[in-house]
Amino acid sequence: MSGIHPLAVVDASARIGDGVTIGPFAVIGPDVTIGDRSEIGPHVQIHGPTVLGSENRVYPSVCLGMDPQDLKFANEPVRLEIGDRNTIREFTTFHRGTGKGGGLTTVGSDNLFMVYSHVAHDCHVGSRTIFANCATLAGHVEVGDDAVVGAFSAVQQFGRVGKYAYVGGYTRLLVDALPYVKTVGLRPAVFGVNRIGLRRKGLDDDRIRTIEKAMRIFLRSGLNTTQALERLEAEFPGAPDVEYLIAFVRSARRGVVKALPTHRGASESGGD
Repeated sequence: MSGIHPLAVVDASARIGDGVTIGPFAVIGPDVTIGDRSEIGPHVQIHGPTVLGSENRVYPSVCLGMDPQDLKFANEPVRLEIGDRNTIREFTTFHRGTGKGGGLTTVGSDNLFMVYSHVAHDCHVGSRTIFANCATLAGHVEVGDDAVVGAFSAVQQFGRVGKYAYVGGYTRLLVDALPYVKTVGLRPAVFGVNRIGLRRKGLDDDRIRTIEKAMRIFLRSGLNTTQALERLEAEFPGAPDVEYLIAFVRSARRGVVKALPTHRGASESGGD
């Protein structure tokens, strides 16, 4: 307990791991678990039920586990679960889930959330993602592993960002952002495969070339979505990245961004 500042307020029922430090004026509420060697900065508020894993670094004035911003919320038991080794910068907010939305908001491990990021109720964020300043998720959004959400970007309720996706700054996502590519703009367009990001994440050249070929068929062949997916299945049997792309598109509720920069205004509904 020596790592807890005397001006911090820690509920007696909170479970604090070994080596945890908690700064002055932080408030740790009941039913909160903080894993070993985590650093909780000054003025942080964590309300429960919330589980924070090990070796997280939470900067000043972050709020985690607050009630969801949903008028249907009626104080039902809902949770927030956060993994390990996340960096959560100043004024970031994560909210607990809602009863009708599954009751759970989840954030994985090894993520970077820059200042004023927001993860709303019932969202599910993977691991190794980056949220730039003021990146905002509405409720029920899913973000895949290794994705980047740019500064001042917003994702509409029930939207999805595929794994390894790059969402550029000031992007407004009303439909899903495809995995592996750069999606950018208030009227979003696909600016090609995120080659640099994929290499940084350790994908080899053969794997990247396969993704590029598949995206060329999906976005530029002139086929409609159904025809393009059937062709991908025929030409890339057993390729895991292509299989993920096919499954992602087929499970989209409102379509995906398919517009290209040369005709951005063609559609925000993701095409066919």
